[in-house]
Amino acid sequence: MAGRKTKVDEESPVALKRRARKINRILGDTYPYAVAELDFRNPFELLVATVLSAQTTDVRVNLTTPVLFERYPDAQALSEADEPELQEILRPTGFYRAKANSLLALSRRLVDEFDGEVPDRLEDLVTLPGVGRKTANVVLGNAFGAPGITVDTHFGRLARRFRWTTSEDPVKVEMDVAALFERSDWTSLSNRVVFHGRRICHARKPACGVCPVAALCPSFGEGETDPMKAAKLLKYELAPGREELLKLMRAGRSRAELREAGHGLGA
Repeated sequence: MAGRKTKVDEESPVALKRRARKINRILGDTYPYAVAELDFRNPFELLVATVLSAQTTDVRVNLTTPVLFERYPDAQALSEADEPELQEILRPTGFYRAKANSLLALSRRLVDEFDGEVPDRLEDLVTLPGVGRKTANVVLGNAFGAPGITVDTHFGRLARRFRWTTSEDPVKVEMDVAALFERSDWTSLSNRVVFHGRRICHARKPACGVCPVAALCPSFGEGETDPMKAAKLLKYELAPGREELLKLMRAGRSRAELREAGHGLGA
């Protein structure tokens, strides 16, 4: 859909970079608490949790990993796991047989080639079974503090909606977006964009009417633009202010007043 006020078809590279960085700043104000939503205490736990998160939710993974890590606290223990027992622990995450195979192969590679420790280089991480660039960047950015852009389905969708890229290829998306931001911002940007994709900019019904970056988004209008209707699209567990926002809207509060109260509404 044609953008409003952004004129992205005529946007210069400098203007694109400025708009992208303004979006990042607004998302930073909107989600100051944005972090990886998988629970972990060390790089090994984050690596395993990220592998498990394929085809399931972070909530489900976070319910499963406490039992998993109590039983197998490190790569050595996991590499020696009884496969049927491991499968039973992983059953709630779906595709549990394949995931058990992946974790066994992953942990054995860590033990055999990296002394049981998770490597802190992208080129090493991507050699591990079940680990691609997305998983590697999650671990690098959130466990090791090494900047990385995590292109999951949410990030790729929003990067295209923001017109930061036109590519469907995750590696190309990563490269296109990396060119727009300082390297030091890559991890925080990834977490903010994923938060926004899960909470407001949904795949099927984006809540455009309550989006804090609506005025900067060339895809505004792909979803519901009426603020009241858009607010109802937010899931309560993902947007704790939803009920308060609806109450204030019903009371006739203006969009400016709602923004001042901390609710991100499109201009």
